[in-house]
Amino acid sequence: MDISHLRQEYTKFELDISTVNTDPFEQFKKWFDEASASDILEPNAMCLSTVSENQRPSSRIVLLKTISNSGFVFFTNYCSKKGNELEVNPNGSLLFFWKELERQVRIEGKIQKISEQESIDYFDSRPIGNRIGAIVSPQSQRIIDRKNLDDQIQALLEKSQSIHKPSHWGGYVLIPDYFEFWQGRQSRLHDRIVYDKTKNLDWELYRIAP
Repeated sequence: MDISHLRQEYTKFELDISTVNTDPFEQFKKWFDEASASDILEPNAMCLSTVSENQRPSSRIVLLKTISNSGFVFFTNYCSKKGNELEVNPNGSLLFFWKELERQVRIEGKIQKISEQESIDYFDSRPIGNRIGAIVSPQSQRIIDRKNLDDQIQALLEKSQSIHKPSHWGGYVLIPDYFEFWQGRQSRLHDRIVYDKTKNLDWELYRIAP
């Protein structure tokens, strides 16, 4: 199948190093607000990449749940493939792609667990179905069929007792040391602005070639 002819010209916006915010978190929040206000189904969907102890990369889509000046928080099963990989290699990256705005943001850094209480608070705020799903799913492990999961979900739904956060589930935060803001431009001459954390914990701001 030849798909070499497929291409899209990007012409909506420009990105200039003289007008971006000097704080990468503030620049991200600005772009995120613009993505949230546009016709994007899940602007908080991001591609999370981790690396195994055998140096094999793995990527999947997860949802960003909190943005703060310390990092980017998401939640998952600690025993999942990504959880096991983060246990041996805390380096990870996030990629946001907002095609409607012709934009990408790459964020790299170290990933660590958030506090147990923060995980409990978020778990308790989730819809009942999501909480039960987190309890019964042995995420990333081989299972015989779907019916077993459905039966466990139904059994918990029929119980009147409270549904508490399982020990194998909770939040992570990626603490960035690198941001790249990418704005699509015509003829593949895209704008790419980088924020790189220095040894002095300042942010070095520079442009890189498309």
